[in-house]
Amino acid sequence: MTKHLDNHQKETNRLGDANVESPRLSHQARRAACLPRGLSSVTPLCVASGSGAELTDVHGRTYIDFAGGIGTCNVGHCAPPVVAAIREQSDRLIHACAHVALYPPYLDLVERLIDISPGSFPKKAMLVNSGAEAVENAVKIARAYTERAGIVCVEGAFHGRTLLGLSLTSRVSPYKQGFGPFCPEVHRIPYAYCYRCPYDRSFPSCHVYCANALERLFVTHVSAREIAALVIEPQLGEGGFVAPPPGYLERLREICEQHGILFIADEVQTGFGRTGALFAVEHSGVVPDLTLMAKSLAGGLPLGAVVGRADVMDAPSTGGLGSTFGGNPIACATALAVIDLVATGAFLDRARTIGRRISSHFSELQAAYPLIGDVRGMGAMIAMELVADPRTKAPVPEVTRTLVKACYERGLVILPAGVFGNVLRALPPLTITDSQLERAFAVLDEAFSVVARRI
Repeated sequence: MTKHLDNHQKETNRLGDANVESPRLSHQARRAACLPRGLSSVTPLCVASGSGAELTDVHGRTYIDFAGGIGTCNVGHCAPPVVAAIREQSDRLIHACAHVALYPPYLDLVERLIDISPGSFPKKAMLVNSGAEAVENAVKIARAYTERAGIVCVEGAFHGRTLLGLSLTSRVSPYKQGFGPFCPEVHRIPYAYCYRCPYDRSFPSCHVYCANALERLFVTHVSAREIAALVIEPQLGEGGFVAPPPGYLERLREICEQHGILFIADEVQTGFGRTGALFAVEHSGVVPDLTLMAKSLAGGLPLGAVVGRADVMDAPSTGGLGSTFGGNPIACATALAVIDLVATGAFLDRARTIGRRISSHFSELQAAYPLIGDVRGMGAMIAMELVADPRTKAPVPEVTRTLVKACYERGLVILPAGVFGNVLRALPPLTITDSQLERAFAVLDEAFSVVARRI
């Protein structure tokens, strides 16, 4: 065990031996008393501070962060340029509401987003508070432009927890159960989940057969003339970090163009360098009509955006779009600082390097443990899927939860994912150092060694 792990265990033991209630237990008791059970928590961690790729809890214990605020902290916790932007803007203007009076950070930011987003055509942009709000507005814009109601999404998708976002999201428990009825005119096709191909085919001999499900949908379920847009993640996030094979997104885009259907790329989790490109859709060469952003856009502050074709964005009538807090001045100033950091060759190179190192280590673990059925992802958005047997591929969500707990107890925060809850995903800040990666790998090695002996 590394020195870091020794120190972490000693601190845990010291607190456990104390004759007074530990602050951690106190926070847990307060949580149970005050928060509804529907607000889940992967770990009992109560964070006092964060820096770069590390979190420090209220006891002073430090953890390597492989969660990154579920993808909100690509530039790291409390990145100095981000903190400086917050301080500077807070002295000038905290809020005014862009519908009452515009302010320079809002205009500066939409101009930057128009400049860096996919597509060389004329574009416009609007700012909101979150990824779910970006999804909701994109659907409104698409319906206004096409004068059609239908929306197509994919199995395994996650597009938020608002009613429309949840209608597009594709996982019953815990997200959808008990919250219906959902919005009508939502239609779903399989994603290119090669490890669990719904058609029992193999890439590349399949020629991305699954993409043709979109055309079959128009024959068996709904007319293409009733579909406004396809909303899709270039790599599934909550759905298990499933990266589609080459040709999949390209084929879907081709079908959309044939039928006058808008292509909406949900880059909420995949954007801002996470996959080694500024936006994940760039790996395919596909240019969306609308691109959705949030999470790491503002370095941890709530901010989302819809950016796309000017003629499409202009479709809703005046007053048809809006958000009281969307484009808050402090969040906008922060996002400008974030873009200065991420839209560079060095940052994206580092993201790819981090991804290669994580993928390589996950593959080494896979060679040692049949428990790991698949290692996949793009850039620094890498995951491993855990199964009872590589042949049957039976999911083991309980083992996944045990590994998450074992990692936490040893100083690594890591998250589960996947429609079956059996995927371990890595979302570290892209400022993570080599030594921090090695510490994280040491934790994973020990956690797998301990857990594997129990099953």
